[in-house]
Amino acid sequence: MNSSVIVFPGSNCDRDIAVALEKLQFKNNMVWHKETSLPKSDLIVVPGGFSYGDYLRSGAIAAKSNILNEVIKAANDGCLVLGICNGFQILTETGLLKGVLLRNKNLKFLGKDIHVKAINTDNKFCNKYKKDQILKFNIAHNEGNYFTSSEHLKELEDKNLIPFKYCDENGIINEETNPNGSLNNIAGIFNDKKNILGMMPHPERMVDDIISNNDGVNLFTSLLN
Repeated sequence: MNSSVIVFPGSNCDRDIAVALEKLQFKNNMVWHKETSLPKSDLIVVPGGFSYGDYLRSGAIAAKSNILNEVIKAANDGCLVLGICNGFQILTETGLLKGVLLRNKNLKFLGKDIHVKAINTDNKFCNKYKKDQILKFNIAHNEGNYFTSSEHLKELEDKNLIPFKYCDENGIINEETNPNGSLNNIAGIFNDKKNILGMMPHPERMVDDIISNNDGVNLFTSLLN
């Protein structure tokens, strides 16, 4: 399976995701943001980090990069697209995903391990997880507070477009188990066709028991599946 990781000035998780993909036998390319064409790609990853130092607004400048025109075209043609953390922010700035990522509720940067529950596993990204499985991922963000209109929030819930929600180690989902204030404890969302996934937690950091855990592996093996 061919993957492409988009690299921006300020990206700091591009190598992490590349290592994860290559470990799981993806044939990966690193694509600089100024490029105007994409290599053949079954999966495009917009990685985490602080593109352009988060100036103006997280992801706002990166969303205007040359290569994003090609990412948008590929996404609209059905290519799988994964945006992680800053990548999620960039996808909302391009309009590929609806909503916005606001400042965390406590107005502080969060960098820690958290738990999420797998809400929807009937999709190409999550089919190797069990429904309601509790996973431990890492978060590292200042603007991870997902917000959208009440109409779109209802659509997300009704159409089962929420793959993960923040919870505790027992799977309880409530305000106390919400690290950043996201509506309905949302940790990630799909577009209508479920070929685009944006998520704040970092699955690529959870692919090795020696340094973390392997809870992120099944996201990538789901795609290979």
